[in-house]
Amino acid sequence: MNTQKVQNVCYIIYFVCWFFVNSDAMTRQQLKNSGKLMKKSCMPKNDVTEEDVGQIEQGKFIETRNVMCYVACVYSMTQVVKNNKLSYDAVIKQVDVMFPPEMRDAVKAAAAHCKDIAKKYKDICEVSYWTAKCI
Repeated sequence: MNTQKVQNVCYIIYFVCWFFVNSDAMTRQQLKNSGKLMKKSCMPKNDVTEEDVGQIEQGKFIETRNVMCYVACVYSMTQVVKNNKLSYDAVIKQVDVMFPPEMRDAVKAAAAHCKDIAKKYKDICEVSYWTAKCI
């Protein structure tokens, strides 16, 4: 998979619905900016550094509990965690609402490919981390 595709798919980690829920789909730059806001919010909550999470967008994940919970924090902020579980239906809904049309198919395909990972783990931090890593 080329770098651009990896970046497009990794944006699923960064989309936010509560901030733009009543607007049209965000542009790539808006997605990136939203990701920065969530990153700033979730990093201190999970005691992670830029070194720990700064390359997630490029598909580089550090396998620590704090990083796992950081990803869960981002997912929670995007409202795709329901009742402490990752909701595939919520992910698909948010992709339709938030992503530019040219990104939707790739992100949905990645989410579909990885949706069963949630069945392998009970802890929301692990579910979020391994799903994001798969995507």
